[in-house]
Amino acid sequence: MSTLEIRDLHVAVADKEILRGVNLTVQSGQTHAIMGPNGSGKSTLAYAIAGHPKYTITGGQVLLDGVDLLELSVDERARAGLFLAMQYPVEVPGVSVSNFLRSAVTAVRGEAPKLREFAKDLKNGMDALAIDSAFAQRNLNEGFSGGEKKRHEILQLELLKPKIAVLDETDSGLDVDALRVVSEGINRFRASGETGVLLITHYTRILRYVKPDFVHVFAGGRIVEEGGPELAEKLEAEGYEQYTKASA
Repeated sequence: MSTLEIRDLHVAVADKEILRGVNLTVQSGQTHAIMGPNGSGKSTLAYAIAGHPKYTITGGQVLLDGVDLLELSVDERARAGLFLAMQYPVEVPGVSVSNFLRSAVTAVRGEAPKLREFAKDLKNGMDALAIDSAFAQRNLNEGFSGGEKKRHEILQLELLKPKIAVLDETDSGLDVDALRVVSEGINRFRASGETGVLLITHYTRILRYVKPDFVHVFAGGRIVEEGGPELAEKLEAEGYEQYTKASA
């Protein structure tokens, strides 16, 4: 069992404090949904955990199985078992999808997977996510639609098999069919019960497919309310206004 512990995390961007004391624990077998309005700090939390240099940690700890991730480089965090699916996956000209994924798997495992085994896993993953096999030879995310980029993020997730997955608005820009396919991929990933998921979203639509165990409301750079799946339905009906007013 793995545990991600976020303890009193404070984060600033360009000397402006964004996160103001976040406390959260995610364990294997659990899915936590973080919901909140734009500008509340949800994505800041994701990128700060992952080690983006734009985000300055001004206080607190982020522990994965007792190891402080904040003392590790970005690649060391990935090898420790952390994964971030980005809201806006970047294009990487000159690097094919298959080469990128095999290199990523090699870096995380510490050894290269056998080519035949990797090719089989890649094909199975692409088939399950309804990704055309021709995409394996295309440049990573170059010319991909928003839905195609998000499917490839979930393909990475399934191949890398991290301990904890942070999914930053993975549902953003997806049509109904793509949302279903991506959600099925997330559910396959968490089916073993050996991994934890931190799912960041504005809307409840993905939560109809990926059922959370816990829902946390973000406003003003901190968690202001917590509950079970029923909290998401309350947010759908009532919105975030009561929380934004209280945190202003």
